[in-house]
Amino acid sequence: MEESVYKGVLTVSGEAAFLAGADGTRHLEGEKIWSGYKRHWTGLPVSARRLHQKDYETGRPIIIMWPDAPAVPKPFVDLYFNERLVGYPASFLGHMAVNVNGDIFNFSHRINENEVMHPEEYFYRPALGEFAPHPETGRDNVDNPQRPYYDKFGRLFMRTVHVLRLTGLDTATFSRFFDHELDVIRSTPPDPKRPGEYANFSVFTRSCATIIRDGFRTLGFDEIRGILPRDLFVNVAYHFLKQSKSPSIKVSCQTYQQLHVEEAMPSAMPPLVNPFNRWKSRILSKL
Repeated sequence: MEESVYKGVLTVSGEAAFLAGADGTRHLEGEKIWSGYKRHWTGLPVSARRLHQKDYETGRPIIIMWPDAPAVPKPFVDLYFNERLVGYPASFLGHMAVNVNGDIFNFSHRINENEVMHPEEYFYRPALGEFAPHPETGRDNVDNPQRPYYDKFGRLFMRTVHVLRLTGLDTATFSRFFDHELDVIRSTPPDPKRPGEYANFSVFTRSCATIIRDGFRTLGFDEIRGILPRDLFVNVAYHFLKQSKSPSIKVSCQTYQQLHVEEAMPSAMPPLVNPFNRWKSRILSKL
């Protein structure tokens, strides 16, 4: 059953934190509120709810919190390019995800990161419990299966995210394609040599970028090409901003700046590998 959503102004008083409701109610008083939320949103209106995952220190459900924002009119598609995580070699080329009408599809070499989630979980999970980095190493560690540290808290606390919003696409077909891809990944036996990893993952054919690229191709955009995350993002943006002849498809770009917290270093922009995409990027920067 979906947990109740609480709304109010994040209020910090000494060691205590709570949401001050419009009627004077103190929501979630006595619960553990992550320091990252208090750092960025104290005094601001936010929403919050409990997750089924537990905080390792308290044993209670983790509280997730996110800023109030107007709902995006459907149908829409948001393409996310996440800058690279400094200190993670596997993240050197960045990462991609796609939001279809409010469902964010994420694909990864790690099996547990192949998932579909609401925007608040993708962007704003707190660095608590299994979402946090290991307190000693500062990164992922699953040596203790009873207390894994996946280091996959809110992406906006870990990276700057570049966004391409598209309206006018066939979102029903898009969603079905990505749902099917998740089913394929989840039904594939894990790689015995790499526990916890997707056995068929490949940077060149089965990755976060290539699966999303193939989704566009199911909609008939065969001219969209790219293998690596930033190259594909630039290719998609250039296609719809400069080449698309469909007046029904509307495009906009924006950047969500990283919300810095002690659990993550500032992210960094990875290089564009394809020289042709460097040229496209320069053209797009002038728009």
